[in-house]
Amino acid sequence: MVNPIRPTDDGARDLALSLMRAARIASLGVITRDGSPMVSRIAIGLSPAGRPVSLVSDLSAHTTALRGNPACSLLLGEANGRGDPLNQPRLTLQARARFLPRDSDSHAEMAAHYLRDHPKSKLYIGFADFSFVLFDVQQAHLNGGFGKAFVLSPHDLDPGSA
Repeated sequence: MVNPIRPTDDGARDLALSLMRAARIASLGVITRDGSPMVSRIAIGLSPAGRPVSLVSDLSAHTTALRGNPACSLLLGEANGRGDPLNQPRLTLQARARFLPRDSDSHAEMAAHYLRDHPKSKLYIGFADFSFVLFDVQQAHLNGGFGKAFVLSPHDLDPGSA
């Protein structure tokens, strides 16, 4: 059987980074406390260092799941409505969630940065049940369209490496 995964190249890195920069929503896959998989839609952005970040509520089932088991995945890349959606690029990030404490020195910086791309978050960013979750990418799978599959490392997704 022929391996469908292509060698990772600069084109794949550039496409993955552009999908990350453009994403405002993501599908988040988690494992609930009873071991069941669950997928939710979340707002997504990038931290000042270019890493995926979201603002989540402790009232959400996906937040409870992430606090119990930080292993997760994110799917980025929305179908644009033209042509076959399965031929449009998308990026799956396998990650571990890490919560940023509200009382940390970097919380205010993260809030200001996040609000630039998500201004409507101003309505709830200060609520006590909301916190930032950073996604530490372990591996990524890029489907750049039909016949364009790549596996990327965290280094490949470093904005300074492309």
